Amino acid sequence: MDKEQELQKFGKKIKDIRELKGLTQAQLAHKINKDRESIARLERGGINPTYLYLMEVCEGLEITMEELMKSNNFEL
Repeated sequence: MDKEQELQKFGKKIKDIRELKGLTQAQLAHKINKDRESIARLERGGINPTYLYLMEVCEGLEITMEELMKSNNFEL
């Protein structure tokens, strides 16, 4: 799997968690002071997020970084 595919896979994981939490992109963006388009790019795999950005996303999703980084199915 190439880097682009890895980012897409990771973005889908974030989207899945967000949807399980019942949040829209706009709601998550508001919680972490980002714009909705930034969340959309992240979920599409269009950006390679920094560690600090991922920390903010985890805070907004109310999960730990460890939960986000699990390679298999995640538990909420």
